[in-house]
Amino acid sequence: MKTLNKIYFSLFLLASLTSCSSYLDTYPHTSASPDGVSASDLTAMRNGMYNRVQNAPGQYSYIAFDLFGGDFLYSHEAEPINYINNQLTALSGVVSGQWNGYYKALYQVNNVIATCKKFESASANAKLYLGEAYYFRALIYTDLVTRWGKVPIIKVNTLDKVARNDVAEVWAFIDENIAGAEGLLSSSNSVNYVSLDALKALKARVLLYEGKGAQAAALAEEIIKTGKYSLDTFDNIFGGATNKETIFAFGNLGTEGGLYLGSQFYTYNYVNKGGGWFYITDELYNAFEADDMRKTQGIYVESTSPKTIYHYCIYKYRGGQAFTNPIIISRIAEMYLISAEGQGYPDGMARLNELRAARNLGPAAATSTTFLDAVLKERRFEFLGENQRYFDLVRTGKALTTISGMQSYQQLFPVPDSQIVLNDLLDQNPGY
Repeated sequence: MKTLNKIYFSLFLLASLTSCSSYLDTYPHTSASPDGVSASDLTAMRNGMYNRVQNAPGQYSYIAFDLFGGDFLYSHEAEPINYINNQLTALSGVVSGQWNGYYKALYQVNNVIATCKKFESASANAKLYLGEAYYFRALIYTDLVTRWGKVPIIKVNTLDKVARNDVAEVWAFIDENIAGAEGLLSSSNSVNYVSLDALKALKARVLLYEGKGAQAAALAEEIIKTGKYSLDTFDNIFGGATNKETIFAFGNLGTEGGLYLGSQFYTYNYVNKGGGWFYITDELYNAFEADDMRKTQGIYVESTSPKTIYHYCIYKYRGGQAFTNPIIISRIAEMYLISAEGQGYPDGMARLNELRAARNLGPAAATSTTFLDAVLKERRFEFLGENQRYFDLVRTGKALTTISGMQSYQQLFPVPDSQIVLNDLLDQNPGY
């Protein structure tokens, strides 16, 4: 995205500089109402929406499902469960930052929706921007429901306190927004802007999460068969070069106040420096097949002397502290694995093995009883560091048997205590 212009800063970004005690109770009064803008402000609002949705949820929102998925050690902790126990609490800043950030982003999206509806007949861009806003609202609520389950649905910005909606209502609202975006979106000249393909990729993911595997597979196949995207090498996907895999990604430019995800995964000895916070477990590193591209190109092995301690670092966000990296939301590899999982055994084996071949591996060995495990194994390796693992285990009922020490209640995030104190209509998830 381009650097936000002065109009956006004066009208909309000021909200981020103003203290707001609760994003479900009191909204920043300095944010411009849709009633106070004109059609000429739409592009500035759209730019602000992209910036807000990208940045407001914070860097942990893009890696939380990795950090809570049992495959990472925090600093020098002995077991992944230690980080899970320390951070999956109602007082955790990692958790509250995501909740607050998603609702800050939603506030901006709702403003864009209201404004685009107001000028839909007067502006040629209003329909496109409205489709993008519906996409973002569906994406935000997908992130919310997969973390907290029941969450408040806010269709129009309000000062009223709001209660949490049932999970089924949230998924229905996501479906409603996806349907609203259909017919408004088309192709895009850049993967950093929402396209109809990006919407279809999100819809395929949502259908899979909703348990509608056959529909998810059919839509994933539709995207694959367009021929516009193809499986690429990890060096191309994540090395900064133009790649064939990305369907939609946030540009995450430093000029936008970008997020430095790489700084979480490398030590200070890395060429671009890092904080040294999160390392892949030895168990996961050793689980990769030797020639797997996702191991040879996707993991950075750092050794320290004189003890020769090895740190296994995610090599997808290569900027470290020095540079930002694009944040991929959808890529074609996910469509291959959605198609495989949705088709089931034996039909899904073809797409599963196509992906494995592209990663320098031979065919998988699977039966009707082990097929889902084979798909989840590939998803674990393929999307390491891309925010999939935790919910993959939760949605398939495998979290408690896979993550050592995890408790049943930890399959949902806690609602931040700060929000419950400010909004007495909110209740807490059981166990917290």
